[in-house]
Amino acid sequence: MSKTPRISFEFFPPQTLDASFRLWETVQALAPMQPEFVSVTYGAGGTTRKLTHDAVATIHRNYGLNVAAHLTCVSATKAETLEIADAYAAAGVTEIVALRGDAPKGAAKWEPHPDGFASSVELVETLARTGKFKIRVGAYPEAHPDSADTAADVTFLKRKIDAGASSAITQFFFDADTFFRFRDLCVKAGITAPIIPGILPITSWEGARKFAIRCGSAVPQKLDDAFTRAIADGREDLYALAHCTQLCDRLLEGGVEDLHFYTLNRPHLTREVVRALGIQPALVLEKVA
Repeated sequence: MSKTPRISFEFFPPQTLDASFRLWETVQALAPMQPEFVSVTYGAGGTTRKLTHDAVATIHRNYGLNVAAHLTCVSATKAETLEIADAYAAAGVTEIVALRGDAPKGAAKWEPHPDGFASSVELVETLARTGKFKIRVGAYPEAHPDSADTAADVTFLKRKIDAGASSAITQFFFDADTFFRFRDLCVKAGITAPIIPGILPITSWEGARKFAIRCGSAVPQKLDDAFTRAIADGREDLYALAHCTQLCDRLLEGGVEDLHFYTLNRPHLTREVVRALGIQPALVLEKVA
């Protein structure tokens, strides 16, 4: 039987009142599952920087969760980026997910700010020198859209780890073998830091498929056919639960000890998968601010 994993969750900051309610419902639903940490994203191009900070501070203060705040190199000077990091530290946040970030909306490709960090490696190096944070970074089991190939991604990941990152969280994927092949390449490259697989519970196959194509994650034909049949039979939710649980089981059987769930602020499928893996909720009460 597979060992019960350590788990973590990703949330994104709300931009509307309805989205705000959804975020806090998601936190309320998943906090009792006792995650090792939760992360909060930036919007594309760094558009939710202030919202991210506010969400991070509130989750840390009101729920007592270990929050890893996303920090990117997009559309900001080095000074502005480090000011944000200092604000996280002042709020009691001790973990950062350091990323290059996506190009701002409308931009043909990612370009560094003239006075900003040129890459995530440079951002990691600078954050590591402050001594204030545990730093996590991104990893790509399938080639990043801006990368030549997976081998180049592994080389770049090694640079980020050597710069001071303590672990990496992968982009989501649909086949456990994709992760295992990537993990083998990382070991061969001398990467000893933990590589945490990113898991996307599929609450909408149409949405997940579009997301995968945009991110460069391969969509297996067998999975596409299976979801098509499940949708036609009115059992998409049931198949999504089975698929995600089986994917996690295969990863655990292959020696994985940590799973990071991209919740998309929709907690129910994630919670069901986590419970199927043997993790039961504990009583968690929101603190009075």
